[in-house]
Amino acid sequence: MGKLATRIEQLSESQTIAMARMSRELKEKGVDVISLSLGEPDFITPEVIREGAKKAIDDGFTHYPPISGYSDLRESIVEKFKDENNLEFKTENIVVSTGAKQAIANVVLSTINPGDEVLVPVPYWVSYTQIISLAEGVPVFIPSSVETDYKITADQLKKAITPKTKMLIFSSPCNPSGSVYTKEELKAFADVLAPYKDIIIVSDEIYEHINFQGSHESIAQFEEVRDRVVIVNGVSKAFAMTGWRIGYIGAPAWIAAACDKMQGQFTSAASSIAQRATLTALTSGHDFLVTLRETFLRRRDLMLSHLKDIPGLKLNIPQGAFYIFPDVSYYFGKKAGDIVINNSNDLCMYLLKEGHVGLVPGEAFGEPNCIRISYATADEQLIEAAKRIKECLAKIK
Repeated sequence: MGKLATRIEQLSESQTIAMARMSRELKEKGVDVISLSLGEPDFITPEVIREGAKKAIDDGFTHYPPISGYSDLRESIVEKFKDENNLEFKTENIVVSTGAKQAIANVVLSTINPGDEVLVPVPYWVSYTQIISLAEGVPVFIPSSVETDYKITADQLKKAITPKTKMLIFSSPCNPSGSVYTKEELKAFADVLAPYKDIIIVSDEIYEHINFQGSHESIAQFEEVRDRVVIVNGVSKAFAMTGWRIGYIGAPAWIAAACDKMQGQFTSAASSIAQRATLTALTSGHDFLVTLRETFLRRRDLMLSHLKDIPGLKLNIPQGAFYIFPDVSYYFGKKAGDIVINNSNDLCMYLLKEGHVGLVPGEAFGEPNCIRISYATADEQLIEAAKRIKECLAKIK
């Protein structure tokens, strides 16, 4: 039997996908599992977008697209940045990829050399560190906690910079915490980074439209760093298009060209039909965004109302995305019958096996004191899941 490459042996399975798989396996055995593990809206893609895809098939969009995406789709992304974010891009700055995950991988693999340091505020999305490791970069973690609303400070950022720092990567609104950086906080980051001309800033804004505190703010708006900000976005969350697998970047032309080159050797262009559906989403689907935001805000408040009275849970009020990220360290070192809860992994397995609720341990996001709860499902499912969580936690002594 042959031996696998070191890079794949060192690569971890996504714990969100792992928990979803375990939930699915229990469901297949007839267990009534409520899975709150995946970051996926429960809506189906709006009809106008589905019709756009059908028309694309009938119109013959069945051939290889340009690697960076159809020119009219890239133009619509340029217009989106201009109209919604007041940012000026050209089509040469836009690369469309098979999901935001590939977009991030393109950027990191195109710019990070072995030994380069990448600043990663904690908590972080699960794939950031794995992609950095594939590039043989070194993640440098900047801690936060529920007490700081899971946000880092400009002072922390400044102290983390070394001569080896090549990149900062973060999301706002944040997966997994739901925290949203304000314009003032982002300006403070920009002021810190302004003198460091070689540091690339990757701003993951995939949850842009699920924002409960007002208009979305991007670090790309600040002139002193604009020329090295890469905005990562896509249509998965905002338009309930997870299965269509479309993400994109707005980036300096030299980075966009490198990503085009990288993507050309891995996958070539994203699906032609999914690209046409995305064009429809960006030009015709905006009514859906209001409903989406209102629904998730209601669900957030519903879930928080059921969780806030549970002893030992430390909660913040997330201002975006569709996650709650409570600190559950109160339960560590305790028991539920013969089951010992040493960490968030143990707690999630206990809640899955005893309460039949699928969650994700915070360790996956660099914060082992927490668990991630996705509230991207129906109200009655959330109410029942909260009830089960409360009952299970009450048995831990």
